[in-house]
Amino acid sequence: MAAGPEILRVALTARPLGRALCLDAVATPAGSGREVTAILASAAPPGAVGPAGETTAATLRTVAGAPLLTLTCGSDEGPVPLTLDGAAVTLDPRPARTDLFAGLDVMVALRNGETAGEAADWLAFHRRTQKLQAALIVDRAPPGPEADGFAKALCALRSRLEGLTRVLLVGLDHPLGRPGAAPESHPINAPEAPGKDRMAPPAPDPWQAPLGEGHLYEWLRRAWLAEAHAVAALDLCDLLRPDPSGATVFETAGTSGALALLGRHVFPWKSRDPSRPGFADHGCVQFDRPRGVRRWCVLPSRTPDDQPWRAHRTGEATAKAVFYRCMGMRHRGHPVGRIVPKTSLVADPELADLVASEFGRGPARPGPTPARLAPSQGKDQGSGKGSSQSPGRVAIVTTMKNEGPFILEWLAHHRAIGVDDILVYTNDCSDGTDRLLALLDRKGLVRHRTNPYRATGLKPQHAALQAAGNEPAIRDADWIVCMDVDEFINIKTGDGTLAALFAATRGANLISMTWRLFGNADIDDYEDRPVMAQFTLCAPEITRKPHQAWGFKTLFRNQGLFRKLGVHRPKGLEPGRLDEIRWVDGSGRPLPPQMYRTAWRSTPGTAGYDLVQLNHYALRSAQSFLVKRDRGRVNHVDRDQGLGYWFRMNHNAEEDLSIRRRLPAMEAERARLMADPEIAAAHAACVAAHRARITELMAAPDPAALHAELTGDRLRRLSRMLSHFGSNVFLAGPGAIPDSVLRADPPADFFFTVPKGETRH
Repeated sequence: MAAGPEILRVALTARPLGRALCLDAVATPAGSGREVTAILASAAPPGAVGPAGETTAATLRTVAGAPLLTLTCGSDEGPVPLTLDGAAVTLDPRPARTDLFAGLDVMVALRNGETAGEAADWLAFHRRTQKLQAALIVDRAPPGPEADGFAKALCALRSRLEGLTRVLLVGLDHPLGRPGAAPESHPINAPEAPGKDRMAPPAPDPWQAPLGEGHLYEWLRRAWLAEAHAVAALDLCDLLRPDPSGATVFETAGTSGALALLGRHVFPWKSRDPSRPGFADHGCVQFDRPRGVRRWCVLPSRTPDDQPWRAHRTGEATAKAVFYRCMGMRHRGHPVGRIVPKTSLVADPELADLVASEFGRGPARPGPTPARLAPSQGKDQGSGKGSSQSPGRVAIVTTMKNEGPFILEWLAHHRAIGVDDILVYTNDCSDGTDRLLALLDRKGLVRHRTNPYRATGLKPQHAALQAAGNEPAIRDADWIVCMDVDEFINIKTGDGTLAALFAATRGANLISMTWRLFGNADIDDYEDRPVMAQFTLCAPEITRKPHQAWGFKTLFRNQGLFRKLGVHRPKGLEPGRLDEIRWVDGSGRPLPPQMYRTAWRSTPGTAGYDLVQLNHYALRSAQSFLVKRDRGRVNHVDRDQGLGYWFRMNHNAEEDLSIRRRLPAMEAERARLMADPEIAAAHAACVAAHRARITELMAAPDPAALHAELTGDRLRRLSRMLSHFGSNVFLAGPGAIPDSVLRADPPADFFFTVPKGETRH
């Protein structure tokens, strides 16, 4: 006889019980009779149960939403009568086999596609590290070749499981998955998977879907596990971390009767067999949003009968142990990048050492990824030039379309605060923007490029940022920021220059500048005057809604910490350089690591304005807004900039004059630019084209009607009330606000919202 544990197999058949479906029924002795437990399928729960004949009590309850039927019967054998929804039915229970695991330390797991080799690795690992004695594995495969093959293959591996007493394989002829759900292995079921909103849901598969029968563990308790010394619930992709003291989870649970098992999702960086990652491939964790899962280890003898076992918890546990959930195995057959953003992964040395020592080979470690955005060869990436004390060259990347009248002020302001290089991409301009920028390029004041969006198929802003990484002005920059011509860097510290900001942030290499949304200040007509001087009304600093209110743009050191430019912040973090990040908000406070990878807007704890803010003049005057709407957007090109956009962005609640101290420097630089006759003439041509387009639009019925609504008393009043509205109001648009709310003089704590509906752009 081969060495190793006894491997038993039980195949169960679901049976109709009235209009319900009984997955299994087990009986345990109770006095001179029996207590019978039946688990019923969740899809068709009965409405009412009652005793009949020798059955003296019948109760129906739910465990994790699934129906569990308990009966007390005076007879010690034979069918058990009861009434179900008023009809007489009988139940033929089988004897519980709790003797199989009596006094043993047991693990219970569900198999959902794992191989016999993986199951054997799991069993052997926990035999070595936890002194595991027995296991119960519920095989969720349907009856047939797969389930038979798994059982046969596991029996062939018994010699690897020496020291175990018994392994019981339990199968059912009815699926246990959540109705309508995709296979558990699909990325759509991976909590960290990127781009779920773009995934096409696969066909439902109840045999492989996430568990839908929440009473399964309570059933296993009553059918097989009630006499075990201790039971730990895990999955076949979970590895318990050995305790440094050498104590097993079963021993630790013995102190209090219950132990919480806290799992951390772990990932491979690269798998030896991409179609079937193994335990030894897993060596990474997420640095920013570590996901967890709960399981448990209990002593059945100390768990009250009225305290059911659930998948994620049972009873009160004060002691804790840690396990690793190997997500590459749980979501097998999919590239790592489909189940987790690889930029979020960092090596976990303790995990890597564990799998290397236990499985004979270590995992691949994260390495540097070729970057589209990288500093030039030989560029100083340390102290000195480019440090906070010596900022070096600062570059802006921007995209424009028909922004001609506003370019010189914006250019003058940013040159005056210390920006060295400005790279501008334009597309489809008709107001002289291209001619002005080509002239400025020829005179060495900007770098002007035609936006390559048509050739790339990308949105204009994304195409520009992709191309910009190859430009010398960007590769050679010490600091870079991606921003728009309606955004003005407003530095409040020192003399208002970038040098003062870098000194105040004391060695930061990323600085998030939170938007302050400036409204139209009730200005209807376009004038060729500085935006900085005209529009002084804005949102309060504490403005959580709409979600655009706390968007930020990021000024960052060009050190190769990220792989590419992004609209709001650099993207593609190099996880191996995580400890080099010094990211601060506009008040100089460190950002939490959870924001390093994908955040694009501030939070109540990171919306700092003390050192720097980004004045966002998204609307300007009502007339200029008509032109902006007419020209379309460079990022969200499929969204109209109409009444809903104006409503969300027109904040006139407070006055902020902080940028005005920079007006003299801006005006001096602008005057220097305008002293060039060619530049002055090109600017004048843009202003004339802007005014001509306003005249054309105001003569058209639809734009004229929109202008009348924008400048009416209703929207003017609403522009001072926006802090009182919930998110759904901003999605629905101003028409969702009743006149009674508009006419009220709301107190500071007044709040109004509406049910969620279709977004009005």
